[in-house]
Amino acid sequence: MFNLIESAKIQIDELVREAYAKAAEKGSLPADCVLQGSVEIPKDTANGDYACGYALAAAKSMRMPPRKIAEALVEELALDGSFFESVSVAGPGFINFMLSDKWYGDVLRAVETEGPEYGSVDMGKGERVMVEFVSANPTGPMTIGNARGGVLGDALASVLEKAGYNVWREFYVNDAGNQVDLFGRSIEARYLQLIKGEDAVEFPEDGYHGDDIKQLASMIYEKDGDKYLDMPSDERRKAFVEFGLPHNIALMKKHLERYRINFDQWFLESDLHKSGYVEETVKLLSDSGYTYEKDGALWLKNMELGADKDEVLRRANGFYTYYAVDIAYHRNKFIERGFDRVIDVWGADHHGHAIRFKASMTAEPLGMKDKSLDFLIMQMVRLTRDGETVKVSKRTGKALTLNDLLDEISVDACRFFFNAKPDTHLEFDLGLAVRQDSENPVYYVQYAHARICSLIANLSEEGSDVRPMSEVDISVLSGETERELIKQISLLPEEIRLAARDYDPSRINRYVIDLAARFHKFYNACRIKGEPEDILNARLKLAECTRRVIENCLEIVGVTAPEKM
Repeated sequence: MFNLIESAKIQIDELVREAYAKAAEKGSLPADCVLQGSVEIPKDTANGDYACGYALAAAKSMRMPPRKIAEALVEELALDGSFFESVSVAGPGFINFMLSDKWYGDVLRAVETEGPEYGSVDMGKGERVMVEFVSANPTGPMTIGNARGGVLGDALASVLEKAGYNVWREFYVNDAGNQVDLFGRSIEARYLQLIKGEDAVEFPEDGYHGDDIKQLASMIYEKDGDKYLDMPSDERRKAFVEFGLPHNIALMKKHLERYRINFDQWFLESDLHKSGYVEETVKLLSDSGYTYEKDGALWLKNMELGADKDEVLRRANGFYTYYAVDIAYHRNKFIERGFDRVIDVWGADHHGHAIRFKASMTAEPLGMKDKSLDFLIMQMVRLTRDGETVKVSKRTGKALTLNDLLDEISVDACRFFFNAKPDTHLEFDLGLAVRQDSENPVYYVQYAHARICSLIANLSEEGSDVRPMSEVDISVLSGETERELIKQISLLPEEIRLAARDYDPSRINRYVIDLAARFHKFYNACRIKGEPEDILNARLKLAECTRRVIENCLEIVGVTAPEKM
């Protein structure tokens, strides 16, 4: 795994330290000083591709002007065989390094060697991480918020995999509790209305009013007629839930697969109840003095754990709250299944809950001392068309669901657009998402990939195939646009590392848009066809490496890399 940005920084540090040892031995710099400083990539690389401030940091301890220190260090720098062709002193004492052909060649060699794995880093070292995302209520269709959470969760999981983590994707199915009881009562009311008439049966005021409930009731009636009419209400609701939930879950799986999202496990809340795990978890907390009783309910002393309020774990009627079940579920993730880290992707409306819940999980009997529970909190989505907010489907006239959106916008566009910076509100322009021009970012990136594929195919027909790096003279790629493109290619491992560190997969979007822009600039500035063979081979190799990196990025985001457009 090559990270040539980091490798260059490390090499500068080694070169400067070796130079200091020589300078100290000669007496041109004081001995026994601690050499510290940072290596940065300046915004303006005209004077150097890297700059270090060791001399400025050492000025106080060496009691010398920083520029004099820098000049003494540069005097002893040995660049032979390194990534750098020249070094200079600038300003008050910055040491600037200019990259050599070797470094540019090593970038392209890394892409050639690693292929689909280029960009991967070993940051995670195999740590087991669960990313739980979407986890939509199975009592109705998935929303636009679920569409954003699905992409962010899936892309984050892909980023973490590229960063060396052992990643597990999970969907938590809330198939128990009040919402499921209400689901059964809602289907029951619609079923009875089909038979007796709408005015004859009152619909629950807090019931689910969507057309999907009517459709479930119709499916039951078409299948079994009035079989359930005279059945006791509890039995009837139970039968309707046992029909409706599996149907809805299967539909969710189908729609998410269409969205290119597949989970390692669909974890059922009901399994926690059946196994007694919720009861066991609450007992652990109670036996350790973390609970108290009030008004017949059992409360968690959450304020003692650092939260802003206590939480009910068991109601006065004996039923466990969603909060208690969630604690049990997360204990199951860490203790029973052995994950080192868990990341939950939640909406902005859960921000306060996430803070309180994280405090709850620090309770000593839960055994979470060495575990990491994190949250990716995403902001809301606003769909627009021609500047106007869109809330309903043109086809159904009802609230827009994930599946409705995929009927209107390509999966590629949905995934790319929704993978925007999680902590900012997203305005999703439906009109822009279907445009086939450079204003549409996903089209712009895909077009760069297709353009390279066409270039390679056309030149191959003329007898000019992409050569291995061993047959390419990298020194001919000396132009500014060529070098800037290679520098952009070199950034991918660092972008993946930062995206994994910050739980921000949108970095890959921004990176690949910049990569496409640099390629288009290179393509327009540098002829390939008709050039001398050494230049043609080098530029064609650069184009192919760019294509590979674009494909790698799009794969992380879950977007296709077309060969023709």
